[in-house]
Amino acid sequence: MRLLMLGGTEFAGRAVVEAALGRGWEVTVFHRGRHEPVAGVRSLHGDRTAADGLAALAEGEWDAVVDTWSAAPRAVRDTARLLRGRAQRYVYVSSRSVYEWAPPAGYGEEAPLVQGAEAGAEQTDYARDKRGGELGAVEEFGADRSVLVRTGLLLGPYENVGRLPWWLRRIARGGPVLAPGPRDLTLQYVDVRDHAEWILGAVEQELSGPYHLTSPQGHATMGELLDACVATVGGDAELRWTEPEVILEAGIEPWTQLPVWVPPGSDMHDALHTADVSRAVATGLRCRPVSETVADTWRWLQDIGGTAPMRPDRTFKGLDPEVEAKVLAGLGGVSDTTS
Repeated sequence: MRLLMLGGTEFAGRAVVEAALGRGWEVTVFHRGRHEPVAGVRSLHGDRTAADGLAALAEGEWDAVVDTWSAAPRAVRDTARLLRGRAQRYVYVSSRSVYEWAPPAGYGEEAPLVQGAEAGAEQTDYARDKRGGELGAVEEFGADRSVLVRTGLLLGPYENVGRLPWWLRRIARGGPVLAPGPRDLTLQYVDVRDHAEWILGAVEQELSGPYHLTSPQGHATMGELLDACVATVGGDAELRWTEPEVILEAGIEPWTQLPVWVPPGSDMHDALHTADVSRAVATGLRCRPVSETVADTWRWLQDIGGTAPMRPDRTFKGLDPEVEAKVLAGLGGVSDTTS
């Protein structure tokens, strides 16, 4: 198989490249040259925001294109238009953010979508940009030759968003750790490598249409995730499980200041951690244990010196130590292992 990866030097795209090379595919990576591509690929340079930025793609044919673009939708449309006669399938890595807020618990791919998105638009907001990218891919490749990967929470090695790396570094610092409860709060996420394998499988199966791509609900819990972090890192970290009401009353922001976590029963939890993923599972999605994702991410962090790279277009993730200490002090110093 011949794959054209648009991007492919950082997180989700890099995992796709590594998985494709592992299958013996011929891989071309089109990128801006800011990061070194994976060894073994053909490397093409270009900037999709520039007037002549697609010049390097003027020639060539591929079995599939994988695109992770997150800014102005017109970049997806223009690239797909250029390639529609020279590639068989266009896989656009979108987001579950494309749904009209707030989607109900258990929602499927047919849920109402955000309004106001356009394939030829300039950058607006994340939800409409991703939906506009979907429209661009379908507009140029048709519904039968485009795959819309509506990704949720993505974790694993090379993470450049800062969620799991923050938890690992915080637990490595040791001492009492504010652990947002309840312990059995169900999570939906997908390891970036499982995400990549499903994408390549979708190409091989000639799939089309939208798919939610995260683990089934209950694949892991908040307790299992943080317990895995403690077991992997070692040291003297002690999880202090804390009721959601205490965290919210302290003014701590779910998802950003306490990455991954959102309070149970909230619109955010329904949107982020309860989607129906049966279509992806039926077409080959397999999810590795949370302990493996955590251990491999920690190993990667150590290999690069302990500090994960951060995308400049994403906000900082994590809780200020002083805020954490203040909340922990109010708990009275007793470790609650049952919440």
